[in-house]
Amino acid sequence: METKFFPQRELIFTKHPTFDNVKVAMFITSKESDTARVFMVEIAPDSETPVHTHEKQAGSVFVVQGHGETYVNGSWEPIEAGDYLFIPRLGEHGTRNTGSEPLRLSVHHSPPLLL
Repeated sequence: METKFFPQRELIFTKHPTFDNVKVAMFITSKESDTARVFMVEIAPDSETPVHTHEKQAGSVFVVQGHGETYVNGSWEPIEAGDYLFIPRLGEHGTRNTGSEPLRLSVHHSPPLLL
């Protein structure tokens, strides 16, 4: 695999395959890498990704834009741009947008999540 560059002006968001009112812009998938899956998530105001786990993947999440709450160690915590979250394998997590603009998260799964 060679180095990849993804200009923000060229991001294309599509409907998330599982969650309503959530979009994804894919950067790296399991087709390009067997070590990571990297993408941007955009959650609409008053929407969420419900609390869930990943059996095999650890997750790394950086809040790029907006305000919301994330489920961490059994409780909901406020999040905003600049915050970071590490989710170990089987760690319960979910995120909801409590703001008035889209909530954008940069997400990295390792090993890649297959969808």
